Amino acid sequence: MKLIHRAAIALMLLAAPHTLAASGPGVVDAPEGSVGIPLYGTANPGNPADESLLTFGEETLLRGVTYPTLTPVLPAPGKANGTAVIVAPGGAFLVLAMENEGWRVARALADQGVTVFVLKYRLKQPVGDPMLWLQSEGQKLTKTTPGGKSIPALTYAPSIEDALAALRLVRTRAAEWQIDPDRVGMIGFSAGAITTLGTVLQSPKGDAPAGPPDFIGYIYGPMGAVSVPENAPPMFAAITMDDEFFGNGDFSIISNWQLANKPVELHAYQSGGHGFGLGKPGTTTTGIMPDFLAWMAANGLLTKR
Repeated sequence: MKLIHRAAIALMLLAAPHTLAASGPGVVDAPEGSVGIPLYGTANPGNPADESLLTFGEETLLRGVTYPTLTPVLPAPGKANGTAVIVAPGGAFLVLAMENEGWRVARALADQGVTVFVLKYRLKQPVGDPMLWLQSEGQKLTKTTPGGKSIPALTYAPSIEDALAALRLVRTRAAEWQIDPDRVGMIGFSAGAITTLGTVLQSPKGDAPAGPPDFIGYIYGPMGAVSVPENAPPMFAAITMDDEFFGNGDFSIISNWQLANKPVELHAYQSGGHGFGLGKPGTTTTGIMPDFLAWMAANGLLTKR
């Protein structure tokens, strides 16, 4: 499927509301054989019937998620290396880019022997007409400043709760999936990157299964300063210099990680905008997955123990 370059969901809603179309109830198809696991078992909140699809160009987005799940995407038999990665798609906490930042990413990692889990986390729920609500929320996410359009650092508590529950689920069932509970990482895109960072900053103390990921991929998330906890994991970060939201030359989070003596690697691509997924054709962002895999390999994460 041809990748389309799209700005973050907020700008998408502002700039081109006429291109959005509600597609009715349904789910974005997972790879064949993959089945979503209710994140909290029989206590799972919400209802799958709350979900519906939204199309934007060639992309299909998922909205209205109240019923969080974790879907395993397994490597070919005999190829698993014992490393697991939880994938958190983005979408401004309004929608989820399940294909662009979920299933495509999962397939690429599974091809390299990684056991992957795609996280469908809870989203903000519409008030009134869903389409008008989405456009209104998009307007709230953007503001005009002397430096142009920017977006404030976002958090959404249910998404972080769901990500921590996902870490707990994967680690407690590690033997079932033949993975090392000390090699469970997470990669997130945009709002998914914020969610991933939240698991590091808000990980409950004394709860080893729900502790922070063992490594993280932080893809086009906010680059502002953070207070790095003692148990912060190695970070791989990627962004473009022309990112509509965070490409302002401020890489404080990277400096903070380095000053805390935590391993960190940054890829600041020349162009490609926000929301490039596995890469915008014609830009060096197409190297995102090879770069991430090379970083994993350099850290011993693609080698069987």
